[in-house]
Amino acid sequence: MDVSLRQIKAFVAVARLRSFTRAAEELNLTQPALTVQIRKLEEALDIRLFDRTTRTVLLNRTGAQILPVFERMIGDLNSVVDETRDVAAMKRGVVRIATLPSVAAAILPRTISEFRSLHPGASFIVHDVVADRVVQHLRDGMVDIGITGGGKIPPDLTLAFRTTEAFRVIVPRSHPLAGKATVTRADIVKHPLVALHPSTSVRHAVDEWLGDAPQSPVIACEATYMTTVVGMVSAGLGIALLPASAREVLAFPDLISIPIAAPSLSRNVSVVTAQGRSLSPMSEGFCSHLIKSFGEWRGLSEET
Repeated sequence: MDVSLRQIKAFVAVARLRSFTRAAEELNLTQPALTVQIRKLEEALDIRLFDRTTRTVLLNRTGAQILPVFERMIGDLNSVVDETRDVAAMKRGVVRIATLPSVAAAILPRTISEFRSLHPGASFIVHDVVADRVVQHLRDGMVDIGITGGGKIPPDLTLAFRTTEAFRVIVPRSHPLAGKATVTRADIVKHPLVALHPSTSVRHAVDEWLGDAPQSPVIACEATYMTTVVGMVSAGLGIALLPASAREVLAFPDLISIPIAAPSLSRNVSVVTAQGRSLSPMSEGFCSHLIKSFGEWRGLSEET
């Protein structure tokens, strides 16, 4: 016979109050019903737990030994129930995100701050990685929400939101292009290029856009992160094509960004989740807030 939670609660109440009558009142049971619960527990354990007289009910040695165990079980269960209720009410929860580094720097800090002002119990784990790793982190269950680039979304992911982001040309203030209000693709290919690694969504977009150029630019350097790219541009190694949201440029006062004339260069930025895997209330709430932030972000325009 299995031991039930109701039986354990009945045992703990009688042991603590040393009275079937008071325990029954506390548990909102009739005394006969409480007596049945204790009897079933003793039958399940195949041992008596109380020494009873007409006036008193006391734990015997066996009952005293198992009382702390049962009290701990009830305490642990109550903690789990309270925590689960807090999660459901968005009083606490962890949001795990894998995102493009540019979005991590430009959009997430403000969005997380706004969300935490509404839900102080929210905590965040952010993986700022290249697009391919965003997808892999979602597939591995490491994160709940992905923010990635590129065009086609893999069939095992669900697209929650997609926007497009314009690019700008990053050059030193002393560069020949610095005096132009806009630059063309023909202007750009005349100068050495500092490019992001081919595994990045930025590089995919740049390579596709330059594919129709009258000539191919010289790739002077490649790097994985935008901070490295703008540092190389600052050192005079070439110019760069980066998303308009790239805040890394602000760290280098000697650099400026210039809009690109038609045909303009842009990339998709998508909020995705793993298909068939539900989000926690906190993650679902943040995902909605994130989509709203993207919609309001200057320089981005919603596609679908």
